[in-house]
Amino acid sequence: MFRSTTLLAAVFSTVIWSAAYAAEHEVRMLNKGPEGQPMQFDPAFLKIAPGDSVKFVATDKGHNSESILGMIPEGVDTWKGKMNEEITLTFDVEGIYGYKCTPHFGMGMVGIVQVGENTDNLDAAKTAKLPGKAKSRMAELIAQVGAN
Repeated sequence: MFRSTTLLAAVFSTVIWSAAYAAEHEVRMLNKGPEGQPMQFDPAFLKIAPGDSVKFVATDKGHNSESILGMIPEGVDTWKGKMNEEITLTFDVEGIYGYKCTPHFGMGMVGIVQVGENTDNLDAAKTAKLPGKAKSRMAELIAQVGAN
């Protein structure tokens, strides 16, 4: 009986501790980035801890956040936020998460969330098919993985 109670208490306190220390980060969806570049997420690269959440804020109209196929860890659900609306996601699985603004994807409006230190899906993310400016912009962001 004592072991079961102790184990249950340890699990419960771990869950409470994780929830209490999880952070919420904000990514703004902008027509013009901080350095004057058109159609940007700010920040476009974000490194967070497992259990943290990210709020994508429609600062400027005409944007959304959507996961990019082939650029999220295996077994994780994709997402697609509605146009002009905030979406908050909690990232529990470590890995690389590539995302885009649907209407401005070809213009390079892409971003990466790196969750934790595990980057096992990085090679798959590097080979994802991306259009136009998104390909070169994503290469710049992928270069930041592990550097932060």
